[in-house]
Amino acid sequence: MYAEKLILETDDQGYFKQQPHLPPNSKVEVIILVLEKSLSPKRKPAVEIAGKAQISVDIVQPIIPTEDWQDLR
Repeated sequence: MYAEKLILETDDQGYFKQQPHLPPNSKVEVIILVLEKSLSPKRKPAVEIAGKAQISVDIVQPIIPTEDWQDLR
């Protein structure tokens, strides 16, 4: 038995970008150690709408006036 270290990368869906080359007619034990923790897969907008959004109102101010907040309970 001997150890061989392989570092494999995955795509945005978790599939290997390249397949590892393993010895023929062998039995191998695989232990997966994730080297870095990814927060979440990066999502990309459709090409047709990418970069076309515009903010037309103040997104920091609440829609409901503060004096009406008591009515929400």
